[in-house]
Amino acid sequence: MSFDLVLFGGTGDLAWRKLMPALFQAFRHGTLPEGGRIIGVGRDDLSDAQYRELIRSRFDNVDLAKRPSPEEFDRFAGLLHFVRMDLTQPQDYARLGATLGERHADTVVMYLATAPDLFTRVCEQLAASGLNRPNTRLVLEKPLGHDLASNREINDAVRRVLDERQIFRIDHYLGKPAVQNLFAMRFGNALFEPVWRREHISNIQITIAEDMGVEKRGAFYDKTGALRDMVQNHALQLLCALAMEPPVNSHADAVRDEKLKVLRSLVRWTPERLDQHVVRGQYAAGNAGGQQVPGYREEPGVDPDSQTETFVALRAEIASWRWAGVPFYIRTGKRLAAREAHILVNFREAPHAIYQAPSGSWNRLVINLQPRDGLQLHLLAQGQENRRNGAVLAPVQLDLDFDKRFGSERVGAYERLLLDVIAGRLNLFVRSDEQEAAWRWVEPIMEYWAADSRGPRPYAAGSWGPSASSAMIARDGFCWAEEC
Repeated sequence: MSFDLVLFGGTGDLAWRKLMPALFQAFRHGTLPEGGRIIGVGRDDLSDAQYRELIRSRFDNVDLAKRPSPEEFDRFAGLLHFVRMDLTQPQDYARLGATLGERHADTVVMYLATAPDLFTRVCEQLAASGLNRPNTRLVLEKPLGHDLASNREINDAVRRVLDERQIFRIDHYLGKPAVQNLFAMRFGNALFEPVWRREHISNIQITIAEDMGVEKRGAFYDKTGALRDMVQNHALQLLCALAMEPPVNSHADAVRDEKLKVLRSLVRWTPERLDQHVVRGQYAAGNAGGQQVPGYREEPGVDPDSQTETFVALRAEIASWRWAGVPFYIRTGKRLAAREAHILVNFREAPHAIYQAPSGSWNRLVINLQPRDGLQLHLLAQGQENRRNGAVLAPVQLDLDFDKRFGSERVGAYERLLLDVIAGRLNLFVRSDEQEAAWRWVEPIMEYWAADSRGPRPYAAGSWGPSASSAMIARDGFCWAEEC
């Protein structure tokens, strides 16, 4: 199957940091279809040879195991081409059309790795220049808007020129091997389904922690914040995977229909719930990785008086028979004590204790997403005899490390998703009604914060966030992995 993959923003950060390494890995693994071209688009005046040399130099920053040898890159470079374009100029789309017209590829993928405010304009110009053909597929990177209205505006503009089946709204978390194993654990095994409900689960906790600050993205992040950047998309998609009902089959719309039901079942926010169950924070100067680092407001590109949150903790509930009364916790932030993402499923305690056991729930499932990828099942087992009290139970764990089991050369998120786009598989991409439901749920939080003069709570860089978040969730046994 021949394909042309057009990268709008082909010289940008996302292209060389994520997309090109992913495409090279697919090329190295032999999974990238033959007969393909990768066409970078940008405002730079580059020849094909200059573009190839630019991408070659960028691979010096890639992990050593994923770095091509000179011979490998020479073969991969034969796929790379460049078209100079100003995306605001209609006549430049004719230049792209001429390049695509040099052959008639089976599939043309337009990947918009650009600023979101260009999405609508690019789509309109693709239609005006006749490049919105039946074999065209469009990939949209997040953020898709900054609120419900802007999200609808972008989606409406895209749907005016392309069918929904041609639109691939990417959330790279859905391509992570760990998230794939989350679906496999739930729907490929009968072990957990009987207890995957309110009668047996006390609470579920989703943690996405980053140890880095905003780096060079201060100006972008200051207009976005943790709620838009992480909760509205990544965290809610994980929540859907955990809470959705089993789909009737593995087809894209069957899966996405069930995720949509979860989003529509999230209990809506009231002022009282917002005040009690949502915490926002902003990192101050502190020690991270043994080095002193500045606070968020001292980062380049950030407003010195910024009220943007770099940390969010919240308590959500789902109004359904399966999950009524079970709290779902989401916590995410930057400049925290470690880079770590995991899901903690706390099961209820045994209804009647006949053994001496430590207090608290020791039956839990930990789903590690990064940097480790695997499952830990925590149980109680007989550890020692006590002459006075009889058997004493002690915590033990069963540990399954997927990287060790399946090897380190696993398909990365962007590699998987790019191959799915080329093949036309929509399962791991977000439908427009999912996005709208997610925005509808988070928008009251944004409005509440806009009217709240207290602002985000400070926390020291290198810590686990504002202390207030611990008080909010202490009664349900919230803990980070190293505390569990």
